[in-house]
Amino acid sequence: RYADDPSLLGVELLNEPSAGTVPLDTLVSYYKRGYKIVRSYSETAYVIFCQRIGNADPMELYEADLGPTNTVVDLHYYNLFDPYYEKLNATENIRFVYEKRLPQVWALNGAKGPLVFVGEWVNEWNVANASQIQYRSFGKAQLEVFGEASFGWSYWTVRCNSVHWDYEWNVRNRYLIIGGSPLQRANYMMLVAGCLVYLLLLTLTYGKK
Repeated sequence: RYADDPSLLGVELLNEPSAGTVPLDTLVSYYKRGYKIVRSYSETAYVIFCQRIGNADPMELYEADLGPTNTVVDLHYYNLFDPYYEKLNATENIRFVYEKRLPQVWALNGAKGPLVFVGEWVNEWNVANASQIQYRSFGKAQLEVFGEASFGWSYWTVRCNSVHWDYEWNVRNRYLIIGGSPLQRANYMMLVAGCLVYLLLLTLTYGKK
């Protein structure tokens, strides 16, 4: 139905398969068949594979050779939903993002195969009575680390009754400072510079005609 629509960026084949209930070989078989079906309709749409949720290493999907072109692995990163995180204070949560998440993102970026997409994350944790400054530091860490993903990131969710799950609320109330990190400013400046070079080339090209 949407194969020829220019707004179609990609198709995610499955959301959050459980490592505890979905065997890897079953998932790989499903993903490979799904990839072929998408490719039968579109040569360019990204085919997105969600990691297994739970005790599973997303590198397993890179080792499975799921498809040769325009593939993405979707990571869902929450410092929630596991007893381990209940014991962490604010500083330990922030350190976890830098010391555990960042090396994994870098390793997957460097692996042969799919691009890396942090498809779900949230500026919330199990730290009771955390201050705005602590939330802001946690959000800054996540923005910096997930900004390293080769396919980018998306927040869960745009609007929500739980305020720290609400992206617009976080930005409006400055719990998330978008574009505030040196890394993000550098990426933004590279984007601006690229646009200026492109406009300059257009000017030079059409100026000669």
